[in-house]
Amino acid sequence: MNTKVMNKGPEILFVDDDPKAGELMARFSEDAAFNCHVFQNPQAVLEHFKTHGADLIVSDLRMPVLTGTELLKEIRNINQDVPFIIITGFANVDNAIEAIRLGASDFIKKPFDMDELQILIEKTLGHQQLLEENRRLKQQLKTTAPTGMLGHAEAIEEIYKIISKIADIRCNVIIEGESGTGKELAARAIHEQSQFADQPFVVIDCGALTDTLLESELFGHEKGAFTGAHQTKQGLLETASGGTVLLDEIGNISDAMQTKLMRAIQEKQITRVGGVQPINIDVRFIVATNRNLEQMVLDNEFRHDLYHRLNVVKFSMPPLRERRDDIPLLVHHFIEHFCETYHRDIKGFDSESMQILINHDWPGNIRELQNLIEKNIALADGPTMHLTELSSLRGEQTIDSDLPTLAELERRYIFKTLERFNQSREKTAETLDINKSTLWRKLQHYQNNE
Repeated sequence: MNTKVMNKGPEILFVDDDPKAGELMARFSEDAAFNCHVFQNPQAVLEHFKTHGADLIVSDLRMPVLTGTELLKEIRNINQDVPFIIITGFANVDNAIEAIRLGASDFIKKPFDMDELQILIEKTLGHQQLLEENRRLKQQLKTTAPTGMLGHAEAIEEIYKIISKIADIRCNVIIEGESGTGKELAARAIHEQSQFADQPFVVIDCGALTDTLLESELFGHEKGAFTGAHQTKQGLLETASGGTVLLDEIGNISDAMQTKLMRAIQEKQITRVGGVQPINIDVRFIVATNRNLEQMVLDNEFRHDLYHRLNVVKFSMPPLRERRDDIPLLVHHFIEHFCETYHRDIKGFDSESMQILINHDWPGNIRELQNLIEKNIALADGPTMHLTELSSLRGEQTIDSDLPTLAELERRYIFKTLERFNQSREKTAETLDINKSTLWRKLQHYQNNE
């Protein structure tokens, strides 16, 4: 007997030499979300699979001609991945476990009701879909993109094109974008795709240092230049000569430091603190900011001459909500990373949870997504993760539900994080991945403008 029940959905091959079992499966499959081919002869299943394939095979264990285990071995010689469920009597559980060892996906014991089998079929197909999605995402991860960057959404592909064009041109670059969008990754990609990738790439967090410390870090100092300067120190601009310097959060430096930096960029020379001898430097400057530098120039908060020196090429990193198609790829990347870090074996999220992740607006962008994945990997109870505890991602009102400006969204996000950690600025800064000094300045700004 080869009974075929056609619906929309996956193709299942069911084989049992008991005709009553086949008839029951055929009737049940009429309303199921899959196509089912019912067989009594396992050899016929094998021939059908060779020609047409299938998404799942459900086989009785004890049959004439070929046992379920023997059929499994034959199928595995053709296809290592197709899921295979064994049906077994209670007395043959040990044989079913042996079948699992040989590559069966699961087994079900007789007697069972059809609802129980349906649950097992749906679970197995869901797990297989997850594995296939992971394989697809792994293949995407192998495709060409700038070093360290992931994604193929139109918004990020435009960034790749810009990076490719300017990588070998030692021009200065401004990278704008919200916090957590990957500005440093883009800067590093520009450097690593260039002809001088073997030269230094130095990152300086301008928002974390006072003027005195920032000047010493950038330009270096001579021995005895100030209290505690026991020896001469090279500045980072001198150290990075020949390579690239990323000035992160450039919008936070003072007017005095802007003037000194402007002179260094224009003259391609620096003088150490306490020194008199100019030192030549050959540096490509990339600056990153989550603020609008052009607006800051109009508001007299940033020097126009420094802005125009830096603004040879400017682009903005897209927020994650503008590249939702990349979320599954990023999720898979972070799962692999944290599984390796924490020695866990996690396959991924169930389909409902993945849809929740795709629909979320991610005010903290990729950094927020990364933190969420790390948390779920650490707390996962099994190979498939669920977002049952994350009610804020299930469509409830969020901090950005009334479409505020980006600045207002950032303010709300900071205060919401402060509230979560009982006003602990240290934990808040750590979670937001910003320096405590940057957080303090933002809070002062909010207080002064209330």
